[in-house]
Amino acid sequence: MTSPCLPRPITDAERFTCRDAVADGLTAAMIREEFARWLRRTTSFEQTRIHDVVLAVNEALANAAEFAYRRGPAGTVGITAVRDHGRGTLTVTITDQGLWREVDPLRRRRSRGRGIPLMRTLADGVVIDTTAPGTRVCLRFDDRR
Repeated sequence: MTSPCLPRPITDAERFTCRDAVADGLTAAMIREEFARWLRRTTSFEQTRIHDVVLAVNEALANAAEFAYRRGPAGTVGITAVRDHGRGTLTVTITDQGLWREVDPLRRRRSRGRGIPLMRTLADGVVIDTTAPGTRVCLRFDDRR
């Protein structure tokens, strides 16, 4: 079985890229594990920080897998992580081509809706762009925290 994602280095930064992966739970888990291995190799983050980064990225991947393509055929998810040593940042961008789901606060289940607040707590910066086509979640993690 070949890996669906291949990390590759770029000049002055290190990059992990996975494009056009099937947006489902199994693939999201595989991407998460590959990303975690890459993160351990390319950063000097403490173990707790690595867990925080992986958890935030997993939330974004899980949201894309669960919600982006609810009203149509299965779609894809992509992830790009760039380690910029000069700036002391790790930037992770998760994208899909699906539809953003606005949640009515009155209909929200108590057991749901914690992923985005969790991402905002774990990352040093979060930008969520829901303009068409699809959704783009950008997570920034600074070396110093």
